[in-house]
Amino acid sequence: MQHILIIVNDAPYGSERLFNALRLAIQLNEHESPPAKVSLFLLSDAITAVLPKQQPGEGYNIGQMLEIILAQQGEVKFCRSCVHTRGLQDLKVIEGCEEATMEDLAQWVLVADKVITF
Repeated sequence: MQHILIIVNDAPYGSERLFNALRLAIQLNEHESPPAKVSLFLLSDAITAVLPKQQPGEGYNIGQMLEIILAQQGEVKFCRSCVHTRGLQDLKVIEGCEEATMEDLAQWVLVADKVITF
């Protein structure tokens, strides 16, 4: 099984980068041949995507897309220092998303077959 790591830096609704990264992750998780394990690491303003109950209005819903990835057995981690820099450490996050460190990201990079950044 191929391990694909997707790293995202952009805010959930400022551009379509995170949206497109999640679209790709969902599609990769749906492939059966060859199967892939998809991991998603959120940095910078992308960490705000893990905040629950966001109501984006019409169009896509990043929170729902993250829940789909988690339901597909994908992993979602977000940068602890990015959370603390933004003063968001006391807020709840979408269940299944995990706070992580740069060391965690480094380990994922070392074991990934492919690394994609958005």
